[in-house]
Amino acid sequence: MIMLKIVLLLISLISAGVAYADNSIYIEQIGTSDDTTITISQDGDDNVVNISMDHDDNTLDFTQKGNDNTISWVSYWGSGKVWGGDLDGSNNTFTIEQNNTLGSDSNRVGFHMPGDDNTIHVCQGATFSSSTDTTCSGSQSQEYGGHTINLDVHANGNNIKIGQETGTGNADHYAQIYYYNGDNNNTFITQKGNGDKDLRMDIRTDGGEQEIMQKGDGEHTGVINLQGSYHTDITLIQQGNTAQSYSLTQNCQTSGGCSVSVTQGN
Repeated sequence: MIMLKIVLLLISLISAGVAYADNSIYIEQIGTSDDTTITISQDGDDNVVNISMDHDDNTLDFTQKGNDNTISWVSYWGSGKVWGGDLDGSNNTFTIEQNNTLGSDSNRVGFHMPGDDNTIHVCQGATFSSSTDTTCSGSQSQEYGGHTINLDVHANGNNIKIGQETGTGNADHYAQIYYYNGDNNNTFITQKGNGDKDLRMDIRTDGGEQEIMQKGDGEHTGVINLQGSYHTDITLIQQGNTAQSYSLTQNCQTSGGCSVSVTQGN
């Protein structure tokens, strides 16, 4: 309860109309705190939100506008409860929006996810535009791109949507997702605008649908490793006027097979 009061106080300071920089918020939610709503908005540069939680049915809504901002970015995975980046609970809804005004290639999101049936929506610069969209839209004209997301998923039934888009600038986008030890996870990823787009997926689970779209100028790269035993659907679309490449390693062991579709073109 004390931790939640501190968080609410930080929210009220940030929303008072002043752009702060170099702010850090650390949330460690353990014990018996289900059905909690946490909303954080940070405007400025070099802000950090680190969160570790092992509860269920929570709603988290985080927004960062500026450069060199981080939401639970971690360079390695583990139990994580000291340094942030663990989402251990189930049936949580997590919405993240980040905007970059300088194209510094340095707004970051990263999580280790051992929990089941979570909904994760991340808009970096914006997008979605289907599989069945839930808000986020076109990039703002001052959006310069330069976003990174890294997810490590060890659970079942998670639904993940990621949008990375550039408006005015030409900074690069990078998305990396590992699926281990869990089945029926669904992913929809859109990378749009100028700048290079780089996607890395390692799928060592079964079931689920993975849909990826890379559009716009800049080189498009997709590297997918598929090693499940049962049916998985993968759709990769690369559209633009510059180099497009993908690498697919597949080890699908059952008669049900895996469905893979790749489209490249202008």
